[in-house]
Amino acid sequence: MKGAFYTGQYRNVFAELGHSQEEIAQKLKDAFHTVFYGPDDEKFYFEAGDDMGYFEDTGNFDARTEGMSYAMMMCVQMDMKNEFDRVWKWARTYMYMEDGYNKGYFAWSCKTTGEKNDLGPAPDGEEFFAMALFFASHRWGDGEGIFNYSQEARNILSACIHNGEKEPGDPIMEPENYLIRFIPSRKFSDPSYHCAHFYELFSMWANEEDRPFWKKAAKASREYLKKACHKDTGLAAEYAYYDGTPYEKEQDVFGGRHDWYYSDSYRVIANIGLDYEWFAADEWNVENNNKVQKFFCETHKDEEFKIYEIDGTVIEQPALHPVAMIATNAQASLAANGPYAKECVERFWNTPLRKGERRYYDNCLYLFALLALSGNYRIY
Repeated sequence: MKGAFYTGQYRNVFAELGHSQEEIAQKLKDAFHTVFYGPDDEKFYFEAGDDMGYFEDTGNFDARTEGMSYAMMMCVQMDMKNEFDRVWKWARTYMYMEDGYNKGYFAWSCKTTGEKNDLGPAPDGEEFFAMALFFASHRWGDGEGIFNYSQEARNILSACIHNGEKEPGDPIMEPENYLIRFIPSRKFSDPSYHCAHFYELFSMWANEEDRPFWKKAAKASREYLKKACHKDTGLAAEYAYYDGTPYEKEQDVFGGRHDWYYSDSYRVIANIGLDYEWFAADEWNVENNNKVQKFFCETHKDEEFKIYEIDGTVIEQPALHPVAMIATNAQASLAANGPYAKECVERFWNTPLRKGERRYYDNCLYLFALLALSGNYRIY
C-alpha cells in the first residue's frame, strides 16, 4: 500500500461503512459549527477584538498552544482562513517569545486576556503551528509579516533544532537521537508528540540545512513508538524515556503520575493512524492499532473507560476524557484492519460531541477524527 502523499487518495472510512456523502458532510459541518459558533456552553472558539480569536481550554480556563495550534490545523483543513488568521494573530501576539531563554517558542499557557501563565513551551504546539502554517501557505498563499506563513513555519522549526547553539536556550528536538523532548530542558519524551508524518513534510519544506534532520526525526519517531507502545496492548504512557519505558521519576513535578495510559496517551494511536494514511511507511502501525482496538473492544468491551497501566492493568478511576478515547480509537482505524476497526468507527459515528466544562480536549480530538475518517485531514 502507498500512502496518500504518493497517491493523492484519502480514505473516507465513513463512506466505506455505508454512510452517504450528504450525511458525512452534514456531520462535519454541524460539529465545526458547534465548536466555533455554537452556544457559549458548547463552543470553545471565541473572537477577541476585530481580528483575533482563541480556543479556550474550558476545563482549565486558559488558552494553550495545544488548542491554538489544533484550531489552526482544523481551520486550514476546513478552508476557514478568517478564523485561522485570527487564531494565529492571537498566538503570535500573546504567546510568542521574542527573547529570553525560550526565544522563538510559544508560551504553552496564557490567560484568555493574553497574559502569559508560564514562559515555557509545550513542543506539540510548535510542531502543529509549523505544520498548519505550511498548509496555509500552500492552500492560500503567503502574506505579509506574520502572515508570511511559510517563513513563520521555517523560523519555528529552526528554533526547534538550533536553540541553545549560539545563546542560552534548549532545543525542542534532541540533537543526539532526533526525538522530540517533553519540554526543551528535559531529556525525555511524550509519545503523543511524535508525528512522523509531519517530520516527513518538514524534511521537504524546512530551511534547506535542516531538512536532513527532519528526515532522520521521522525515522527515529517511528522506531521510538515501537518501543513506547506495549508489545501486547499497543498502549503508550503519557511520558516516556528515550528508550520507550514509561516516565516514573519526579512524579510530583508534572502533576502526578504519567506512566500510564491517560489523557495525552490517547493521541498516540490517532497519530499512528494518520501517519499510515499519509505515508504507509511501516506495517507496524497496522499491528499496533489492531492491538489497541482489541484491548478496548474485546477485553473491556462493556466497561466504562478507566485509567490503565500500559500492560492493560485497570486502575479503578474513571477516564477524564472518554469521548476523546472513542474518537482516537476510531481514528486508529486509518491503520487498523482487524475485526474491531469498523466497530470503533461506528461507535464514534454514534457518539455526540461532549458537553460541559471538560469538552475542549475531547472535542478537539473528536474534530480531528471526523476530518481524518471522512478523508478530509489532508496534506496541502
